[in-house]
Amino acid sequence: MAQSSRRARAAVAEATSVERARAAAGPVGELADAGTPSAPGPGSGDPLVGDLRRAGLLPLLVLHFVSDQPSYGNQLIERVARLTAGAVAVNPNTIYPLLRSLEARGLLAGEWEHPQRRSRRFYAITRAGAGERERLKGELAPRLALIATGIEQIRRELGC
Repeated sequence: MAQSSRRARAAVAEATSVERARAAAGPVGELADAGTPSAPGPGSGDPLVGDLRRAGLLPLLVLHFVSDQPSYGNQLIERVARLTAGAVAVNPNTIYPLLRSLEARGLLAGEWEHPQRRSRRFYAITRAGAGERERLKGELAPRLALIATGIEQIRRELGC
């Protein structure tokens, strides 16, 4: 991403009013259609969800969910979809490498449901995972608040 684009995004994020955010964003020009998802399906092409994913939303959700009770991959996929009303779509090719990575980093502990044969692998949070969950929550909280504020302002503006 270009440095000027980063500065513009930072200025918009720090704006205290809609007018200041619009001024910081600059002219829209040919980007008028940029909000249109580039690929069909829930959660695809959404810049807000994409930004949150890059910031660690999915690891945070996984760590949060397994802190309640041990869970397996498909269960976590369903919980993410339910929580986000489909805005964040996760597929097995994303969740299983993430679970293995979190386990390798010592943030999750995995255990096979039936150790004698390959079955579902349940993951539970570790002490290090709980610390990482809190760190990610602190890092993402301002972004989530900004998005919530922006969406609420749009809803008020449109009267819905």
